[in-house]
Amino acid sequence: MKHLNLRTLLGSLAAAAVIAAAATAGYVAAHAAGMQRLRDAEQNRLDVFVAALNADLSRLAVLPSLLETIPGVFALLDAPADTRLRDEVNRALQGINGIAGAEMLYVLDLSGTARAAADADDPGTPMGADLSFRPYVRAALEGRPGRFYGVGVTSGKPGYYLSYALSRAGRQRGVAAVKVNLEEAEAAWRGWPGEVLLVDEHGVVIMATRARWKFRPLAALTPSEQIEAARTRRYGKATLEPLAWREGQVLDPLARVVDLDGVRRLASSRQLVDNGWQLIVLDDAAPVDASARNAAITAGLGGAALSLLALAGWQRRRAIRRERAHRVLLQAAHDSLETKVTERTAELRNAQNELVHASRMAALGQMSAGMVHELNQPLAAMRTLSDNACVMLNRAAADPGHLEGVQVNLERIANLVDRLGRLTRQLKAFAYRNDAPLVAVDIAHLIAGAQFLVSPRLREHDIEFQQAVSPPGLSALADASRLEQVLVNLMGNAIDAMADAPERVLQVAASGHDGRCIISVSDTGPGIRADMLPRLFEPFATTKPAGSGLGLGLMISANILRDLGGTLQASNLPGRGARFVIELPDAERPGDHDKP
Repeated sequence: MKHLNLRTLLGSLAAAAVIAAAATAGYVAAHAAGMQRLRDAEQNRLDVFVAALNADLSRLAVLPSLLETIPGVFALLDAPADTRLRDEVNRALQGINGIAGAEMLYVLDLSGTARAAADADDPGTPMGADLSFRPYVRAALEGRPGRFYGVGVTSGKPGYYLSYALSRAGRQRGVAAVKVNLEEAEAAWRGWPGEVLLVDEHGVVIMATRARWKFRPLAALTPSEQIEAARTRRYGKATLEPLAWREGQVLDPLARVVDLDGVRRLASSRQLVDNGWQLIVLDDAAPVDASARNAAITAGLGGAALSLLALAGWQRRRAIRRERAHRVLLQAAHDSLETKVTERTAELRNAQNELVHASRMAALGQMSAGMVHELNQPLAAMRTLSDNACVMLNRAAADPGHLEGVQVNLERIANLVDRLGRLTRQLKAFAYRNDAPLVAVDIAHLIAGAQFLVSPRLREHDIEFQQAVSPPGLSALADASRLEQVLVNLMGNAIDAMADAPERVLQVAASGHDGRCIISVSDTGPGIRADMLPRLFEPFATTKPAGSGLGLGLMISANILRDLGGTLQASNLPGRGARFVIELPDAERPGDHDKP
């Protein structure tokens, strides 16, 4: 009897251990999978938000430089008391801003005082205000482009400011500034799941889906940061009280669990280029925890089912009738569990497919909006430049000196036309679908063709071209025209990177290895910035100045190679320079079929 009780006790302990282990494993696996799905969804949202925000921040970057072409701007800076000139420039600024759609457009003299503005007749206009203490004004007065986000001194409204030094005859005469309203982007975030924060370089929230989080730092500011904020009036009258933000488990470099306002959330972040800002997407972790608990219960029931099976086997020797009854119960429990697991899996897959579909559609919409902005800005600038050229041509009859201004405007129009051409070529390449069969492409011949296309730029920048193909008859399985397009794009980027390099060598090498064809394009430029390497093949990621490119070339090249069954990777060379490596299937050479 005692032996039977001991066996019963041991069996009960073993069953409890199995159930506990199954529940723990189910919880851990379900929680990890739920967090991964949440991270993937947040990364999709970050792709959309970052692309839209970068487009908003850069679309009006060329606007301040157009003010150099407005008749009367420099005359007003020489005679700021002339009310007729001031009214004339105010009207011109109002007309340009009506096309561009900026929140504010204004001109300041060398003392930092606003002398003309597009909203001169509206309340909160900066007209007459001394803004020399603002960082973006100081930067422009020092001859550098200014970038600044802060609360308006006169309007009390936050915005993103860009400034540009106005110069003539080699001498700085004043400052042009434009204010971009980002409230539409902030409002668009509220239509997505979760919460969004935009944190500036000081760790202060400057945009958020919840108003009570704005202008509050994630951690208390240092005394020097508080002094700088008060001096520049960056955050207006905000008290800068820190948020109830506490960081917890780090899942990866861009995702961690945080506690905000007493709610446990998953936070994924993305660093914005050049300005030190950080975009953070937050989701409540409670649904993931609840799902993991449900999975633990389900797994525990599964463990219990296994224990019952063992118990049924043990009792089978004692009574056939009891064993049959237990078998029926266990089968019913198993069927119920299997049905629940199947239904839950189907629900999760449907939810995931719907979220991915929504993210893709939103990304397409955001990219379309970005393209519209990219087209509208050069068109507006061309309209202004052409109108000014007509005015100067009329005045040239009396004063031939105006012909120089006409030439300058026409050159700027030509540059804008080139920019539109680059944009449409990139869009055509992005939309083009080629279903032609892949054939053996001679790599040496392909490199020679790409070199011929970029040879004028090689001569223009005095760049030495080196080519090495081993073996000489190396070939790859590809589409010749699309592969040549990728090579021309990579070689063009290398030429741009070496524009100011002391040593200019462009090297293209190709070799075969383990059934793969490897092509490398190397330059002696400054290399790729560390912060750009992880996102080099994302849309709109570029280190070129505003107006010089959309950041679509490398993304399109990577997509082309992926269609061809290949890959594209980038790295920095030791010392100086960058290297892009193409890897494609090696084409089967003649005679290979005859080998044993």
